[in-house]
Amino acid sequence: MTRTLSRLLRPKSVAVIGGGAWCRAVIQQLLKANFSGDIWLIHPTVDEICGLPAHPSLHDLPNIPDAAFIGINRDATIDTVAQLSLLGVGGAVCFASGFGETDDGQDANRSLLQAAGDMPFLGPNCYGMINALDGVSLWPDQHGCVPVDRGVAILTQSSNIAINLTMQQRGLPIAFVVTCGNQAQLSEAQIADALLDDPRVTAIGLHIEGFGDLPAWQALSRKAHTKGIPLVALKVGKSIEARNATISHTASLAGSDAGANALLEHLGIARVDDLPTLLETLKILHVAGPLPSGQIASISCSGGEASLIADMAYDTALTFPPLTKLQETRLLAALGPKVALANPLDYHTYIWRDVAAMTRAFSGMIVPEIAITFLIVDFPRGDICDPSDWECVIQSALDTRAATGGTIAMVSTLPELMPEHVARRLMAGGIIPMGGIRAALAATEAAHLRAPSPADLIVPSKSMPAETISEADAKRALQMAGVTVPKLLTGDLETLAKYADIQHGPFVLKSTGVAHKSEVGGVALSLTNGDAVRQAGAKMSSTTFILEEMIADPVAEILIGVVKDPAHGFVITIGAGGLFAELLKDTASILIPASRDHLKQTLNRLKLAKILNGYRNQPAGNIDALLDAVEAIQSYVLANLDTIEEVEVNPFILTQTRAVAADALIRKCND
Repeated sequence: MTRTLSRLLRPKSVAVIGGGAWCRAVIQQLLKANFSGDIWLIHPTVDEICGLPAHPSLHDLPNIPDAAFIGINRDATIDTVAQLSLLGVGGAVCFASGFGETDDGQDANRSLLQAAGDMPFLGPNCYGMINALDGVSLWPDQHGCVPVDRGVAILTQSSNIAINLTMQQRGLPIAFVVTCGNQAQLSEAQIADALLDDPRVTAIGLHIEGFGDLPAWQALSRKAHTKGIPLVALKVGKSIEARNATISHTASLAGSDAGANALLEHLGIARVDDLPTLLETLKILHVAGPLPSGQIASISCSGGEASLIADMAYDTALTFPPLTKLQETRLLAALGPKVALANPLDYHTYIWRDVAAMTRAFSGMIVPEIAITFLIVDFPRGDICDPSDWECVIQSALDTRAATGGTIAMVSTLPELMPEHVARRLMAGGIIPMGGIRAALAATEAAHLRAPSPADLIVPSKSMPAETISEADAKRALQMAGVTVPKLLTGDLETLAKYADIQHGPFVLKSTGVAHKSEVGGVALSLTNGDAVRQAGAKMSSTTFILEEMIADPVAEILIGVVKDPAHGFVITIGAGGLFAELLKDTASILIPASRDHLKQTLNRLKLAKILNGYRNQPAGNIDALLDAVEAIQSYVLANLDTIEEVEVNPFILTQTRAVAADALIRKCND
C-alpha cells in the first residue's frame, strides 16, 4: 500500500485534538512559528484554547485538515484515527503510548492500524514532526528549530533525543525533525523516503534503534543515491545494555552490531558513533555533499595545533598528503621564507590581521587533490573577552571560499570555542563550522563518498532450531560447492592408525562430536605414522575420529564465517583465524551477496592483509584461491537460504598455492 506523506509533512491546515498541556504546547509552537495556515482545535467541553476557538468535534470543522495532532488517551486515539481516516485527513501524529511498546498493547496496536486504513500516521508514542522550512510543527513541547530555506532532516525513534538535537548551537540548518515512535505503520525508512521528495532537504541524519523492514531501507538508500542526497546514521545497540534498552523502549529488533555495520555498508549509509559527530557530519554533507577522498589539509597559526591534528588523525583513514609544487609556490609567495611549509601547516602569526595576506595563504592550500581543508581557529568567549580581533580570520575564510570554491571547514579545538553566531555566518558563506578536532575528523571520515550495493538484500527467515552436522559432512558439503578440503578419512582409531602405517604423513587426528576440538585436546598435529596416531587417539575421549592430511607451509590462517542475522541479513565475516581468532579479533563483516571485488576490499581491510600479501619479503598467500573459497561458501549459503543458520571455516589454511578448509562447521535446520 502506497501512502503519500506530503500533506502530513507539509500541511496547510492542522487540527489539534485534546486540551491538555501537551496539546496547548502544540498550539503555542504553531503560533510561535507564525504558521500561515488554519489551526483548528477540537475539544468537546471548552470554547477556546490559547486564545483560539475550539470546536466540539471533527465534524464541526469548516474544512478537512491536512494533518492532525492527537493528544488524547490510547483508546480514544483509536476512535479518533478512524474518524480522521474516514474524513480524508492527510495524516496524523499519535502521541499516546501504551501500544506496541508494551506486551498488553498489541491488540491496541492492531486496532490502530485497522482504524487508520490508508491514512498515514506517525507513532504512536512519539512527539511528531517539525518542519522549519514552512513554519509548521506538530510538536507538544519546546524546540530549538529556527526558520530555514534549506537544510538537513533528522529522524529518530526517541522524542527526547529529537528535542535535544533541535537545541544544537552549532550553526546546522535543520529543515525537518521527525520522531518515529513505535513505527506501527510508517517505518523510519519510509518516512525518510518521503523527505527525499523535498528538494530543500540536503542530507538526512538517522538515529536508528532497529531496522525492521529491510526492503524499505534498500529502497531508501537507492532513491537517496539517485537524488544525490547523502544519508548518515547513528545506530545504537553495540552493547548488551543498549540492545536491552532498545527492545524495551520501542519494540525494535536489535541484531548483532557486526550485522548492523554490514547492512549500513551495503546500503551506502555512513555510520557515526555519537550525536555530536552526527551533527558535524550533517554540516559537511549540507555544504559540500559527500567528500571524494580522505585526503585533507590543515592550516593553523600554532605548531601545537598542527601537531595535535596530525596525531589525532593518525589512527583514522584520513591522510595529509605532502604539498604539491603548486601549493608550495603559492604558500611561499604568501608567507615568505620564514615559515616552514608542510601539511599540516603552521603559518605563525606574521600575517594576522592582514586579510588579503591571510586570504592568499589560505587559498594557497586549496587544490583539487584535497577533499577538505581545515582552518583551525579558536574564538575567545564573548562575555569577558573582545573577539573583534578574530574578524580578520572570518573574513579571510569567506574570501578564500569565494575565490577558490574549495571545501573549507573552520574547526575549533574545543566545541565551545566556536560561537553560534560565528558558525551561522560561516555556514551562510559556504564555510563548514566545526566544534572540536576529534568530531571534525570523525565527521570527515563519515562524509566520504559512498554508494549502495547493486545487489538486492536477502531478507532472512526467522531463526529456527538447528543441528550441527559432523565436520566430515560439513567438509563434503562445502567441497561439492567448490571449497578445497584436506584428504580425510573417518573411522575408529585402529582403522585410521593402519591407514597411517602405509601412507605418508604428516597427519592431523581429530576427535568427533566436539565443536571446538583444540580447546579440549581433541586435535593432534604432525603425526607421521600409525603409532603416533594410536598414541594421540588414546588421549582423546572419542570412539570415532577424523584423520586428514596436514597442510604444509602455511602463510596464514583465516576465519570465514556466515551467520544468519534475522535483523540484518546473512553476514559474512572474514578475519584472522585459528588460535588468533579470539585473541586478535581482526575481522570485517559484509552482507551476502557480495561481489568478488567487495570481498577483496573487505579482506584488505584486515591488519592481517599485510601478511597475506607477503610482509617484509615473506611468501605471499594465494589470494585468488582464498577468494575462490569465500565465493564458494557464499554460493553454498545462497543455495541453502531456507535451512542455513551458520557456516564457519576456522581456519582456512592459506598457502602460496591454495586455500584449504582445515575445519568446518555447519548449522542448519531440517530440510
